[in-house]
Amino acid sequence: MTSRVADEEVPAVIEPFTIGPTWKRGPDGRFVLPEYTLGWQCLAWTATYLQHYAGKPWQYTPEQARLTLWWYAMDPATNRFLWRDGVIQRLKGWGKDPLIATWSAFEFVGPCRFFGVADDGNPWGVPAGQPLGAQHPAAWVQIAAVSQDQTRNTMTLFPSILSKRAIEEFRIDLGKEIIYADKGRARIEAVTSSPRALEGGRPTAVNLGETHHWVESNQGHEMAAVIERNATKSADGQARTLANTNAFEPGEDSVAERTREAFESAAAGRAADTGLFYDSLEAPAEAKLVEEWIEPTLRAVRGDSTWLDIERLKASILDVRNPPSRSRRFWFNQIVAAEDAFLAPYEWDACHQGIDLADGDELVLFFDGSKSDDATGLVGCRLSDGFVKTLGVWQKPANWPEGTPWRVPREEVDGVVERVFALYKPLAFFADPGAGHDDADGERYWDGYIDAWAQRYGKRLKLKAVSSGHGQHAVMWDMRDRRRQQTFTEAVDRFYRDVLERQLTHDGHKLLRQHVANARRRTNAWGYTIGKEHRESARKVDLAVCAIGARMLRRMVMNSPAWVKRSTVRGKGRVVVLR
Repeated sequence: MTSRVADEEVPAVIEPFTIGPTWKRGPDGRFVLPEYTLGWQCLAWTATYLQHYAGKPWQYTPEQARLTLWWYAMDPATNRFLWRDGVIQRLKGWGKDPLIATWSAFEFVGPCRFFGVADDGNPWGVPAGQPLGAQHPAAWVQIAAVSQDQTRNTMTLFPSILSKRAIEEFRIDLGKEIIYADKGRARIEAVTSSPRALEGGRPTAVNLGETHHWVESNQGHEMAAVIERNATKSADGQARTLANTNAFEPGEDSVAERTREAFESAAAGRAADTGLFYDSLEAPAEAKLVEEWIEPTLRAVRGDSTWLDIERLKASILDVRNPPSRSRRFWFNQIVAAEDAFLAPYEWDACHQGIDLADGDELVLFFDGSKSDDATGLVGCRLSDGFVKTLGVWQKPANWPEGTPWRVPREEVDGVVERVFALYKPLAFFADPGAGHDDADGERYWDGYIDAWAQRYGKRLKLKAVSSGHGQHAVMWDMRDRRRQQTFTEAVDRFYRDVLERQLTHDGHKLLRQHVANARRRTNAWGYTIGKEHRESARKVDLAVCAIGARMLRRMVMNSPAWVKRSTVRGKGRVVVLR
């Protein structure tokens, strides 16, 4: 049975997009399970010592049980875990916190480290030939997040899932933020402190909660780095980190986004396989946010979390107050850009080439200046092939002390400009000074430097920013002028089409990628341009402005009479003018 939407068939059963082994089936149609795993004992132990809210023995859904078997898979030759760290990505409400809580309890007082191999008569009922475990002698489990509310979601579960038998047998002392066992020998703790406070610990297992919220501005990146270092130096080398996340928003540069990119790079052979377990169940790309598609898609994406009410979720998705991108992220578990995004990260990534500038290359430069709040950037574009290169970017560090002024280091920027002119042959250099003013003299923050660049390099430039009339200048290109806004608006559309048509190559610079992903479409009198999501947003777009400006400037140079004449003389043939 199928239904039809706008002449498209809607399958009665939607096949989800899967990453990881949990939903993989073999040729016989049965789910694939690991050959050798401590997960069998985890299943037996949690059924013995943990309970559901009603006091019944804990029982995983089949999906959760398979996840348990795979997360605790081991190498039979070394008896070490296959996975060094992992990610579970599921839709909102799937039950990530309860699952993580049970594994944390197992790591806390359960037989979570290899001890031997099961025989037919073992008391746990573990299949013969599978590994058996023993308690860690000094278990230290951390529930980490960037806010206390996030850790509370997991920490508040322990009093209800730990059975009376577990509390008595392991002498568990339940606390709100720290839980001890065996007179302090083992502990579970919630951690949301600064990265510096976390540095130096030796946890045996760390669970990172909702890593789609871990971004630079809340020190999420540094927290993740410190946690990884702490786990790496564990005495037995078996401490592991596990993240849980909803689908992240592209362009936020969250820990979740970085981890997904690392996984995909390793899967494509672009990076080393470091033992990252990644498991996700996502709606297929063709799934639509219309009533006929929603129910079968949700049934596919929710997996075994049958407690999720399909009708309630469908009503939320169809509610026009909820942006489609948010519904796709939270309920379809899809990674999608916002509706007004200028470019999707995958569209930009497709233009990345493993090339670079060479000394003496002819290029054009575009500079976007700021004083403190926005980023300052310098981007070049090679004349010969249009290759875009990030030459410099300056923005306030995420950990800059609150209330302490920060200013773009103009002398450092000037040094980079000097180096660029020493290494390459810039034929044009446009600089937008921005609106900031110097604290000392009240003049615009960049005017003096831009004037100096014009005096220093003006004779070398084949195209002047303002070649005649009032405001004549070799470098100054103030984008507050409406004529410049019109020119730039036209360049935005050209840039967009060049990316989609793969007519542009770039260096893959991480911050340029982030700024392009942050950029939002904004309409003006001449069409659409780009801007931040809102005026006070901390998500920068300045490098995207520089890249568009550099490509615009390349076209100006190559369409200039001097360049056309030079091309005609050199090529002695037909000249194609870029439009």
